[in-house]
Amino acid sequence: MKERFIEAARGGRTDRPPVWMMRQAGRYLPEYRELRAEYSFLEAISTPELAAEISLQPWERFQPDGIVMYSDILTVLEPLDFAYHLESGVGPVVENPVESPADTDRPRGDVREELWYVGDLLERLSSELGEEAAVLGFAGGPFTLGAYACEGTPSRTFMEIRRLRAEHPDAFRRLLRAFTDVLVDYVTYQVEAGADALQLFDTYAGLLSPADYREFLLPLHQEILEAVDVPTIVFARNMGANLELLAESGADVVALDWTVDIAEARETLAAVGDVAIQGNLDPALLYGDPEDVRERTREVIDAAGEEGHILNLGHGVDRNTPVENVAAFFETAKNASQ
Repeated sequence: MKERFIEAARGGRTDRPPVWMMRQAGRYLPEYRELRAEYSFLEAISTPELAAEISLQPWERFQPDGIVMYSDILTVLEPLDFAYHLESGVGPVVENPVESPADTDRPRGDVREELWYVGDLLERLSSELGEEAAVLGFAGGPFTLGAYACEGTPSRTFMEIRRLRAEHPDAFRRLLRAFTDVLVDYVTYQVEAGADALQLFDTYAGLLSPADYREFLLPLHQEILEAVDVPTIVFARNMGANLELLAESGADVVALDWTVDIAEARETLAAVGDVAIQGNLDPALLYGDPEDVRERTREVIDAAGEEGHILNLGHGVDRNTPVENVAAFFETAKNASQ
């Protein structure tokens, strides 16, 4: 329920850990695949009644404590005049990527006007769920958005934005600044529309060195997260050795990927301040049998401690995950006691 989620996000003790899954509304659900057979991804996220129906599919099956809006981190490309589409087997493709330092000087549109459908979606979810579950908004972080904008397609290394940082640091700063300005407007808009909490996905921030993260990105994360007064969560992959940097972002919750020992992370973060944690079952473990899923989920709950823990996966649920194993994950959380 909403109260349980908010209390844990603020670092408090709850009767059990609140639970949700990243990408919990998606392709592992047969009802999602059935609906998506009629609509493209971009049609689905930009049509509020469809996006609300998809967002609520996990609620109807599992009743998690948080319902994340069905959307995409790349929506905020639109106010900066980037065009994108999704290609099957490829992923997101930016049609007009950054090709020179001059391309980092972006026009800035009106977030509320261009992304009106996100606000409409959040209003629908808030009205539907009331106090039953927290409505979760989210946004991509400036480095991850910039990485897509520079590369044009998904990449393991995102070398183009890292090259931009080395060859043209002023242009690199300008691009991150452009995304940050839009993101401040965007997260504020989400809260106004009904989001009870927000997660900032700067997934690829771990590609930066700790020094570059601190210099270029940390102040921007702080600015975005300070713009709202609801609980905030920050997530970046491959940051296990630098969790204190994520804690310095000012987020109420640091989300952990599955490569991090959650008990050790708790100790590390406790030295920085009063920060809650989220995570961090390996999504691949959901391919085991249901009893294995229950056992490994209980291990995460036990290791995380009794206060300030939101149970989640260490990344998004995979598209071929058996639904019965997702159910086992949620059931384990609900049967846990603190």
